[in-house]
Amino acid sequence: MVVVAMIAITTAVVSFAIPDPSNTRLQRQADQLIALLESARSQARAGAMTVLWVPRGGDAGGDFQFIGLPRSLQPDRLTWSETDISAQVVGAQSIVLGPEPVIGPQSVILRSEDKQLVIGTDGLSPFAVLTGDELAAQQSANGGAGAR
Repeated sequence: MVVVAMIAITTAVVSFAIPDPSNTRLQRQADQLIALLESARSQARAGAMTVLWVPRGGDAGGDFQFIGLPRSLQPDRLTWSETDISAQVVGAQSIVLGPEPVIGPQSVILRSEDKQLVIGTDGLSPFAVLTGDELAAQQSANGGAGAR
């Protein structure tokens, strides 16, 4: 009986330790988007350009676009690595990435199946995945609406 109980406990621990693949895929897409947004933000500041990140439907030739960024500075891929990812800018149609160094609080909701992550910035800090307190602080700074 003791052996059976130990096997049951070990099985339970292992099942909790294995990460959910949908969470891993969504986190990977969030990391990709953060890198792209920060790169475009740097380019916008360096070139004194107004750059917008706009999510689009997959039938529009890509999943998102950078408006105002010269073609030579555009990322090679404007699609998600996973097919079931969607993005929505909170409280606006686009994310403003420059030319000002302080861009104001903004956030994007990434969704995959029934999971979601919120990526955002307070306007000064780099974009990051927002959790609990950070998300609540950004929403209260924007009057509960999220981003502009």
